[in-house]
Amino acid sequence: MSAAREKAQADLPAKLNAQAAAALATLCWLLSAGVYIAAKAVVTEMPPWSLCFWRVVLAGLILLPVTRRHWSAMITLIQRRWLSLLIVGGLGLSITQGLIYVGLNYTTAINAGLIIALMPVITMILARFLLNEPVGTWQFIGSIIAFLGMVIIVTRGNLWALFRLELNPGELFVVGAAIAFALYTVLLRRAHYELPGLPLLVILLGAGVVAALPFYIWELINDERTALNPKGILALIYVAGPGGALMYYLFNLSVQALGASPAGVFLYLQTAFVAILAYFFLGERLLPYHLAGAFFILVGVLLVMLVKASPGPGGQ
Repeated sequence: MSAAREKAQADLPAKLNAQAAAALATLCWLLSAGVYIAAKAVVTEMPPWSLCFWRVVLAGLILLPVTRRHWSAMITLIQRRWLSLLIVGGLGLSITQGLIYVGLNYTTAINAGLIIALMPVITMILARFLLNEPVGTWQFIGSIIAFLGMVIIVTRGNLWALFRLELNPGELFVVGAAIAFALYTVLLRRAHYELPGLPLLVILLGAGVVAALPFYIWELINDERTALNPKGILALIYVAGPGGALMYYLFNLSVQALGASPAGVFLYLQTAFVAILAYFFLGERLLPYHLAGAFFILVGVLLVMLVKASPGPGGQ
């Protein structure tokens, strides 16, 4: 464990203290929130899987030279565990993003940002079943409360819509994205790839390219929006550059400096940033059901994140 930490610390810029790391983490999730705005703004110009495909392609190419000294280890890992990498990377960096972009064709950026905040709760549930990680009573209660918040958002505050099946498919796609990313997180934790964060990310981006390729080809054949215009090109430049490669790089720096759990808490800034940016750039407004759903999700997530479960008889 100490060797892995020393290896990761080698990728850190000199004199990166906790305050600087926190600032980088905040900027990371601001850039990430911008991706939702860009994707929503070009739904009439660019189909979702095309945006997903080119984002992972360009972000991977931008980051590849940064990992040059790890290329030998990266090639070795690919040769040994290519199928595992394809599954994990495809889930986290392709399927998740593609489902979000599809969902944004039907729902607001604010709704998508709120629902994605459920990822830690879903991750906890999946980790319980796939990794046998303990779940405490308060964590279980927190997951129920957060789930209720998600239901409020999906039904737009009208719970009877569940019984009438009057649900917006956009929110359901985003829920699917949250599940896919939670599964990615759990599988990545279980895989124990012996490689620093940034080189591993580049490999997973490559796996995302492979996973997104069939959907991209299908869109080239069937979707009339594949012709790029200036607005679509600007969106692609943003999601691949500042909202892609730079955002991933900043996240890796913040994780190395702060630790995975503290850095992960900054994720919730993304939800606030999405709401603010959507208000100014897309004209979206916070409605009462947004506030009610956000309240339940926040309370539930805080219970899950802050209250530790007691290990069972076989726990570590």
